[in-house]
Amino acid sequence: MTGRKLKIQGILVLICLFILTGCGKKPVEDAGTQVPNYSENIILAGPGSYDSADTALITRIDNEEKTITFLNLDLNKKYTLSYDGTTVFADKFGEVLSISQIKEGDLADITFLKSRKTLTTLQMAQNAWTNESVSRYVIDSRLHNITIGNDIYRFSDTTRIFSQGKEVEFMDLNTADILTFRGIGSNVYSIVVEKGHGYLKLSGDENFIGGWIEVGQNQIHQITEEMLLVVPEGTYQVLFSTVGGNGTKKVTIKRNEEVTVDISDLTVEAPQFGQIVFAMIPADATLYVDGEKVDTGAPVSLQYGIHQLIAKAEGYDTTTSYLKVGSPSAGIEIELEKKDSSDTADDEEEEDVSSGNSTTTATYYRMHIESPTDVEVYVDGNYVGISPVSIKKTSGPHVITLRKSGYETRSYTVQVDDEEKDISYSFVPLEAE
Repeated sequence: MTGRKLKIQGILVLICLFILTGCGKKPVEDAGTQVPNYSENIILAGPGSYDSADTALITRIDNEEKTITFLNLDLNKKYTLSYDGTTVFADKFGEVLSISQIKEGDLADITFLKSRKTLTTLQMAQNAWTNESVSRYVIDSRLHNITIGNDIYRFSDTTRIFSQGKEVEFMDLNTADILTFRGIGSNVYSIVVEKGHGYLKLSGDENFIGGWIEVGQNQIHQITEEMLLVVPEGTYQVLFSTVGGNGTKKVTIKRNEEVTVDISDLTVEAPQFGQIVFAMIPADATLYVDGEKVDTGAPVSLQYGIHQLIAKAEGYDTTTSYLKVGSPSAGIEIELEKKDSSDTADDEEEEDVSSGNSTTTATYYRMHIESPTDVEVYVDGNYVGISPVSIKKTSGPHVITLRKSGYETRSYTVQVDDEEKDISYSFVPLEAE
């Protein structure tokens, strides 16, 4: 009797384990939230237990529903898990975090019960890297590269971009934005907009057309009619200058909002001039000031304000810089760098075309902005017309801004190719304010 009793108890234990581990039972999964198969360990259900593990990207946090949506980096699929008071949150060093410290765009090592869709632990991914508050970067959408400093990273369809907790597209980014990048190895998996951009428009600027506007340390633009600048969010002392006049305005730019600055109260007085002595290296370099060739063998008289300088010399890289004249006299040295020999032939051919010595006829291709229709279109801050509208195609990155009264202004950064054909863009309709 005793031996038989022991056998029965052994069978009961097996049955209990069978039930607890869910063996032979397929998990019930909601449509659209299927949890993929990951590395699994069969562990009894209870506090701290799990049957699956993953390194994933956090794409959404719903504190009301107490759920977190993750993106699997290998399958590029999302799944949602619930959390509760037993879920453990920690940084990459194991120190405890609160749910409020977890953000969209974080990379995390997680464990969970797949059958119950419950999150057991979430720790910041130990093999992930972070570059925070980056202002100098280059995103090449054609090569799928991101250059940060001297390092080049890759991005893919798995890469997600977040602004104020919401996913956005690459075109929504602007070179004025300050970004945080997160990734593993040479791959970027998330981009978070730490500081976005807003829009600055001028009124009462008739006396300053052709002059200059300075916003912060990095933005200098010539003032044109109906211009609309894309500016990083923040507060600035904006400087306006023109022949015989200048002034400043304190301006606060908020993300995705437009501010109009009235400068009609800034006065324009009689112009003042400074005598500038230029020392050119090499000595035979040619200097253009505001597009006009000048003789650097004698002092050059320039009006107070900002002037564009372009220096050229055969066998040297052409440089473009800006000079602010604000004193009766000054000396400026401009030194050009020698070109690589491999670049010389191409540049000489380019010079011949620009000077009109080429026997071929230049062909211009167009960039078409087709939709949404009936909106103001600005390219790199300059007004180009009401959509649909076309302008001359120039390769490289450009910022296209769409504006209409009563609607939210939007801007997109596009990478224009150098192919010999027209290119067209269509964007989503603007949203009413």
